[in-house]
Amino acid sequence: MSSQAPASKNARHAASGANDQALREHLKKLLDGGGAHLSWKEALSGMPADLQGVKPQGSPHTAWQLLEHMRIALWDILEFSRNPKHVSPQFPEGYWPPAETPPSAEAWDKSVKTFGRDLEGMKKLVSDPKTDLFERIAHGKGQTILREALVAADHNAYHLGQIMLLRKILRAWPE
Repeated sequence: MSSQAPASKNARHAASGANDQALREHLKKLLDGGGAHLSWKEALSGMPADLQGVKPQGSPHTAWQLLEHMRIALWDILEFSRNPKHVSPQFPEGYWPPAETPPSAEAWDKSVKTFGRDLEGMKKLVSDPKTDLFERIAHGKGQTILREALVAADHNAYHLGQIMLLRKILRAWPE
């Protein structure tokens, strides 16, 4: 017979609270990148303006197209997660920019800034203890905030890897 008493209800609740907080911290780190993946700031900063719209032979996209695709998709995921009246863009064409090159010299920086702002919005959403990460989103089809955060992090990691590869091919990656 074990000499240990069963955990009280409060002790189990405290442990789940600690686990909940740990999960939220892991999600925030995953969204930021780093660890096993490139961070978004590393991948996007310092991209030469004259190469943002260059498509190397064999590449389906330019860095600009990938950045804008990431920005649009992240915005859509965030707005879907927090706004029941949000209408997603038409798929797939609504998730890609109309041109291979930025429309202006300032467009890259504006897109990076907007991406960062929406990423902070997603991190704020998953950080909020009032957000039930496991509850189905009422206006969705079974999605949860946890799923949406993981989709955003996975999508970002995939395309940031593509941007890094493009930058290496274009010799625009710091050694």
